[in-house]
Amino acid sequence: MYNLVIYLYLLGVAIYSRFNEKVRKMWRGEREAFKILREKVDPNAKYVWFHAASLGEFEQGRPLMEQLRKDHPEYKILLTFFSPSGYEVRKNYEGADIITYLPLDTITNARRFLRTVRPVMAFFIKYEFWYNYLHILKHRGVPVYSVSSIFRPEQVFFKWYGRQYGRVLNCFTHFFVQNEISKELLAKIGITDTTVVGDTRFDRVLQIKEAAKQLPIVESFVKDAPQVFVAGSSWPPDEEIFIKYFLDKLSGKAERNEHKNWKLIIAPHVIGEDHLKQIEKLLEGRKVIRYTEAEKMVNGQLSMVNDYEVLIINCFGLLSSIYHYGNVAYVGGGFGVGIHNLLEAAVWDVPVFFGPNNQKFQEAQGLKTSGGFEISSYEDFAAQMDRFAADDAYLQEQGQKAGHFVKGQSGATQKVLSSVAL
Repeated sequence: MYNLVIYLYLLGVAIYSRFNEKVRKMWRGEREAFKILREKVDPNAKYVWFHAASLGEFEQGRPLMEQLRKDHPEYKILLTFFSPSGYEVRKNYEGADIITYLPLDTITNARRFLRTVRPVMAFFIKYEFWYNYLHILKHRGVPVYSVSSIFRPEQVFFKWYGRQYGRVLNCFTHFFVQNEISKELLAKIGITDTTVVGDTRFDRVLQIKEAAKQLPIVESFVKDAPQVFVAGSSWPPDEEIFIKYFLDKLSGKAERNEHKNWKLIIAPHVIGEDHLKQIEKLLEGRKVIRYTEAEKMVNGQLSMVNDYEVLIINCFGLLSSIYHYGNVAYVGGGFGVGIHNLLEAAVWDVPVFFGPNNQKFQEAQGLKTSGGFEISSYEDFAAQMDRFAADDAYLQEQGQKAGHFVKGQSGATQKVLSSVAL
């Protein structure tokens, strides 16, 4: 049944690739994967294979790859992706020797792939459970580890109708899971080779903090500002809430209000022109500048950025460093499919707001008692912001709680690598 589904999926991808650019990239990438492997695989090398579905999983696996390369240079690293959103962004990542798409999980593809690479061990990040690859790896005696994985009762493995597919979990040598609930669920179906180590993303955000960029434009913008509010990866429902707090929309005209001492930095998740104009319309009456406009200012004019009240980040790659300049952060996505990366903000010792769709994000549950604030409405947001505005000591206390939470959850990378047979 699984293989039938895979072949039907393969047919669907082939058809849909004619109409969708993202799917077309994935289709082409999977077909080109074997060519890349033929050209780049060193038959005398020992490869450790890391597989990440997309960019988020890559960030979870990255601390492991970099520590492994540092401690064991005798191994080469193969990194595969399933999604274009991971591969296209990280295809030039210098921490791996070979980077490619993973060909779809047919028996033929899995055999051909593993004959070509012959990995000495494999790490599958979080949710990756490819039936044919995993069974062939087990048959070949290759150690396979699931890292930063997390399990919930509603997953197919724990349903009566998913028992046959659930056997794929027996192919793993060991599970390094995020929490005790995952360990208990696996034990109920007879899987006991598990260790609770937490999430490697905590290690990753600490790495990111250490490597943070100095951003002269942002520094000029926030210079002498009493308070700075940073919104990262925001969507329209998020923006309609937090922007309203800093504006008085009376008679269709924006008036200065009691929150005028706050400066805003907004880094939307989507930076298309339509979305940027939508944000600027909400901010009508305020002095707004886009980051790319500020970049055009020569050194002598850069101080003029300080005259603006709102800085919109309309480019990628800066957000994790920008949180450093904030007193309060808001991470978007919680009114949609799910929140984005809370840890990138919290690591900077700032309190973090996020929307209600956060139940599947363990870091959100932890932050709720450690400097994180779930909101469901403008009223929730305004009440908490008013408290921050009135009590600077309380604001700093909540920020320190958020930072301590991140630091306290770190260490998963070392726990994993100290447990595997290298």
